[in-house]
Amino acid sequence: MNTSIIATRISQWPTRHPVVFVVLVALAWWVAYRMLVPASEALVAALPLDAHSHLGRSLQFFFYDTPKVLLLLTGVVFVMGIVNTYFTPERTRALLAGRAPGVANVLASALGVVTPFCSCSSVPLFIGFVQARVPLGVTFSFLVTAPMVDTVALTLLWSLFGWQIAAVYLAFGMLLGVASGLIIGALGLERYLEDWVRDMPSVSAEVALESLTWAERVAAGLEAVHTVVGKVWPYVVVGIGVGAGIHGYVPQDWLASFMGRDAAWWSVPAAVLLGVPMYANTAGILPVIEALTAKGAAMGTALAFMMSVVALSLPEMIILRKVLKPRLIATFVAIVAAGILAVGYLLNAIL
Repeated sequence: MNTSIIATRISQWPTRHPVVFVVLVALAWWVAYRMLVPASEALVAALPLDAHSHLGRSLQFFFYDTPKVLLLLTGVVFVMGIVNTYFTPERTRALLAGRAPGVANVLASALGVVTPFCSCSSVPLFIGFVQARVPLGVTFSFLVTAPMVDTVALTLLWSLFGWQIAAVYLAFGMLLGVASGLIIGALGLERYLEDWVRDMPSVSAEVALESLTWAERVAAGLEAVHTVVGKVWPYVVVGIGVGAGIHGYVPQDWLASFMGRDAAWWSVPAAVLLGVPMYANTAGILPVIEALTAKGAAMGTALAFMMSVVALSLPEMIILRKVLKPRLIATFVAIVAAGILAVGYLLNAIL
């Protein structure tokens, strides 16, 4: 048989036999995940170095965490690619429009958790919400939560730190999104939208719900893996590389002196300020957070740093300037930064 015909049939097989494909891939994923520890140990043991040296510890961290994070990322993105066939941007707008204040903020924050939008890709949705006449405070609840508390972040937090930390992060992240939206809504800042945004014609939030087959939803999951993982894997590798360096070389006492539980009061604000100029998604920054906490950094301080990286990134502020006037951007940054500081101090107190 012609090799091109064989390749075509192989490429079509997942959508022709979607259930079998998903089962087989899940089994292969599980086997690969279970092999991570022995495989990473074997790789380090095969190298001409002391496994307990700085370099050995760094390489062990890198060889274990890189495939682990990429496996988790691939699995979660595939599942959420299927889930998101039920949560298109149009349907998201439809669910938010016309809701009562408060209820709409909670719903917007919850939608931010289950929809795969980073801080920069959330901005086009922000414009769509304005066109659908979704209240400004509600749109900000979504804008704050979507990049900060997504399913990838929660899955990786669960894997790296346990379900308790993931649950606490989810609760505080959603609370921050809801509170920020309610405050911005109460301040009545619609006049600080750029004129072209306020003057856009209103569009209906109604959307025809398209019925998809299971094969089409599996295809959407595969496309999400190709798009998302293909885009973020370099950030993951770089993030884990940084984390490996911290894990192997940074002295624990030195790091704990300014990020540890007993560090000075200014450690949380300093972590937030350090995170703002940076830009990374949660998949890229979480390995760094894991390494920081392993070296003695307080959990609240480390998570406040992560929140500022993903929710107050400089690229997001630049993009927001296209649709918001400086006063509204400043208000948004001040409210979210204050919330992140409060979360950092509270987490340090309770964890």
